[in-house]
Formats: sequence, structure tokens, C-alpha cells
Amino acid sequence: MNTILILGGYGAVGREAAAALVSRPGTNVIVAGRNPGKASPVPRTTAMRVDAADPADLSRALDGVGTVLMCAEIDNVRVARACVERGISYVDVTASHPLLTGLQQLDGPAREHSATLALSVGLIPGVTNLLARFCAEHSAADGLLIGALLGSGEAHGPAALAWTLDGLGRLEGSWTMRFPESYGERTVHRFPFSDQYTLPTTLGVGAARTGLCLDSRLLTRLLSVARRPAVARLLRRPQVRRLLLAVLGAVHVGGDGFAVTVRGGTVQASFSGRRQSRATGRMAALLIRHLPGLPAGAHHVEQLVDPAAFLTELAADGFDLDLGDGRQATPA
Repeated sequence: MNTILILGGYGAVGREAAAALVSRPGTNVIVAGRNPGKASPVPRTTAMRVDAADPADLSRALDGVGTVLMCAEIDNVRVARACVERGISYVDVTASHPLLTGLQQLDGPAREHSATLALSVGLIPGVTNLLARFCAEHSAADGLLIGALLGSGEAHGPAALAWTLDGLGRLEGSWTMRFPESYGERTVHRFPFSDQYTLPTTLGVGAARTGLCLDSRLLTRLLSVARRPAVARLLRRPQVRRLLLAVLGAVHVGGDGFAVTVRGGTVQASFSGRRQSRATGRMAALLIRHLPGLPAGAHHVEQLVDPAAFLTELAADGFDLDLGDGRQATPA
């Protein structure tokens, strides 16, 4: 019996991953968090109260576990180190570049203990990394442009909203990209997603830039204003920040669709669907299914799996894939 512990398992991403993993025969899924009593139960999973910030509590939770999926940002490096020392595989969906840098430094210990640390396993980063590798392998481009169009009507947790707010104004630059379906050509504004920092090293490309827009054109224009340094500083004032987070958590303008597009040279590839949290959760669950046979050490997802084959398999779970070379996959 393969036991998978999902930390932060009661959030939108953790629940999606749990629902996908529990359907596999011989899989025991433990959904863990600090307040399981406040969350809706995930059918056919085991609920567990775990405070990942408490070393003793974490140690108890890891007993008998073969894989840990981290869907929160709570001492990720320390949690990953505890997994590595027990030879437990660790999968992380974080989009934080500083956290990924710290996790990457566990490569040596992970190899020593024959543990796999799979990083950049989500939508952005994750699917974008695989699209980027596909483009880099099929074009002689020295750089990559990555665009993320996210549904502003999808409900997000306070941590995700806070992370988005913190990213405003940190990077300059904007450009246009063509997205699939009815989205058309949109302006994206550079945003500090981690893929643009890691891809030049993992793929050997000269540069990568990632831009963000929302499905609502009005909110995207407001986003461009919020990126201005003076406005971004204002939004970080505690009182303003609390008020804005409350408003963002209560008001949803737009839909729940998403699309990510990568352009490299003459090749452009895209992945789209509904509910980015579902895409991230299902991406992580699929990677966990591929863990047997993957190399020990800390690796980003584009270093672990073939992009075309993996994304085609993921698209069969209700998403659209266009690899820009005549190969397309649509929901089954």
C-alpha cells in the first residue's frame, strides 16, 4: 500500500490532488492540515491534524509515508529535509523562487538517501516548464516568452491572494501574446513566477520572461496600474492590504478559465481549461504516479518527464493542449 501525505490538503489544490490520487488502487491518501475540523472531508481519504511547523508533529505524521505532497508554504525546506532523511519522496507545488532555491540545495542529501524531490509541479510553474522545454527542443530560440491568463472569477485562498498582491510591482515589462480559444491576443505584465528564474539553467536558454493577465480585461488594466511602484507600495501598507485582501476574497469578476502559452522562436504551445487549482492539483497527482523510476535528487519537473507525453496524459483529464506542431489533445 502506497501512502501519500498531502500537507495543506484541505485547500483547493490539495483537495484536487487527493481526489485524483485516491482513485488509484493500492493508494492510501492522508489529507493533513492544522484545522481539519473546519474543512469539508475529501471522500475516501484519511483526515489527520498535522502542524508542519512542529517538528515532533511532523515526525509522527511521516511514519509509514512513502510520498509527501506539499500544497502549503510552511517551513517547506525543513519539511523536505525531514522527508529526505527518511528516504521519502517529496513533491512541491510552490511558485516561490526563494523556496525553490532552498529546496534545490537538498539535491545532495536526496541523492544520498535515494529520495526524489520533484519541484515546480503545478500550473505555473509546472505546465509552463514543460511547454517551455517543448518549445526549446523544437526551435532554435535563445529566449522564451511565457504568458499566463488566469480566471479572476475563481475563488482563491488568502495565501494565494496575498502572494499575488506581493508580486505586483516587483518586475517591469509587458508584451502581447496570443492565447487559445476565445481569449485572443492579450497584453501580459511581467510577474515574479519562478519558472523564468529556473528555466535558463534547466533548459540552457538565454532568458525567460513570464507575464500575467486576467480573463477580465478591466481587471488586467487595473493590474497594470497596481504594478506601478508607488501604487504597489501603497497596497503593501497593512491597513490597505487587509482591506484589499478582504475585497478580493469576496468579489469575483470574470470566469474560472485559464490558459498558459509559451513562445520560443517559431514555436508556440499552450495548455488551457477551467479552474487553475484543479490543473495544479491534477498535475501534482499525475507526477506522483510517475515517481517510481524517477531519479533521486532535487529536480524541476521539466528535468523528470517527457513534456509532450506527460502533457498529453494530463490533457486527457479534461484540459486542452496545443503543441503548435499539428498535435492537439482535447478533453476526453
